[in-house]
Amino acid sequence: MSRSKVLLVSLVIAAGAASGWWYLSQHQAKAPGATAASAASEGSGRRGRGGGDGPPIAVVTAVAEKGDFPVRKRAIGFVETPASVTVRSRIDSQIMEQHVTDGQFVKAGDLLFTLDDRDTKAQIAKDEAMIARDQATHLRTQADLTRYKQLLAKEAGTQQQVDQAVADEKSAAATVLADQATLDADKIKLGYTKITAPIAGRIGAIQVTPGNLVSANSTSGTGLVTITQIKPIRVTFTMPESELDNLKASLASGEAPKVQALVPGAKGQPPVGTLNFVDSSVDQASGTIAAKAAFSNDDLSLWPGQYVDVDLEAGTLKDVTIVPTVAVQAGQKGPYVYVVGDDNRVSLRQVTVALSYGERSAISDGLKPGEKVVTDGQIRLKDGVRVNDSNASGMKPGPTASPAAANDTKVTGERS
Repeated sequence: MSRSKVLLVSLVIAAGAASGWWYLSQHQAKAPGATAASAASEGSGRRGRGGGDGPPIAVVTAVAEKGDFPVRKRAIGFVETPASVTVRSRIDSQIMEQHVTDGQFVKAGDLLFTLDDRDTKAQIAKDEAMIARDQATHLRTQADLTRYKQLLAKEAGTQQQVDQAVADEKSAAATVLADQATLDADKIKLGYTKITAPIAGRIGAIQVTPGNLVSANSTSGTGLVTITQIKPIRVTFTMPESELDNLKASLASGEAPKVQALVPGAKGQPPVGTLNFVDSSVDQASGTIAAKAAFSNDDLSLWPGQYVDVDLEAGTLKDVTIVPTVAVQAGQKGPYVYVVGDDNRVSLRQVTVALSYGERSAISDGLKPGEKVVTDGQIRLKDGVRVNDSNASGMKPGPTASPAAANDTKVTGERS
């Protein structure tokens, strides 16, 4: 081999050795720093997740309680009046006075309209005169009968005369009775000139004003005015056929179930009534049963024709675990709660929700009375993190739900 080729091979070997040394030195210099950075990053992540080295997360808690939970059923109903009367005239006359205004509340017997009564009064005067005349005739026939009986006793008269006198007396007496009946009928007609409210309720719009003529028992038109009963009032609603046994049992118990009527947008407590009617048959087309509830409606919170949400008491769950509804969270595996242990660490607990109603939920499985559940701050929690318990005084902590949000559905959205 020539000297030049030996020199070239030696240079290539030297260059490879130099490259390998440089690579090893650079790798050894960077590896410790990367390991430290990675460890620092993992430690920071553990602290950010609320691990044992991080600060505890502040939460609000409540203690699960044991008690009875009302079973409530929801439906959509509408308000209807028990009675509505269209007022009409019972005689032919003219309206002289109007004593009520549109929308006024009246009691039964209150005066609504006054009709022209002059013709009726004149007829009554005529009837009284006829009675006076026929009573005088009756007195004369009675005297004739007495006289003919005396003559017959003295054999100065005949039996035919007595019989005729008896007939005349009875005919005169009947005429007096007929006259009295006519007078009574005209007095009743005079009463019709004062149109009064047949029921208590609210006056609608006045349809006929003073000066107009009205006809007796006219079925055309809208009448003089309509009176609608407002107090008491009732709400009609339908329930699924499957609830028929519960409805019948509630009525047969002797204590009428309570019913709430939730008016959309209304403020204050919803009115409470009692279930008083269940229909005698099931609607085959819809598979529902109609029911009605009576309400005193003293505050006029319910109005005929209005749609309301009906909340019916349908029994009670005995001795169940009760928690605030805000403590129950929805997850992919179903509802769950965060339970705070004695070491102030939370554990995610799957639960079975029997019923939810407003601010409270009944738990049938997964939680025991006396355990603390998180009601506020769940969004920052994970299983096993430490927490700072801000409140553990029962059912009050945490945001509350409005009455309109109350329902009897499960967390999964299925009706119970």
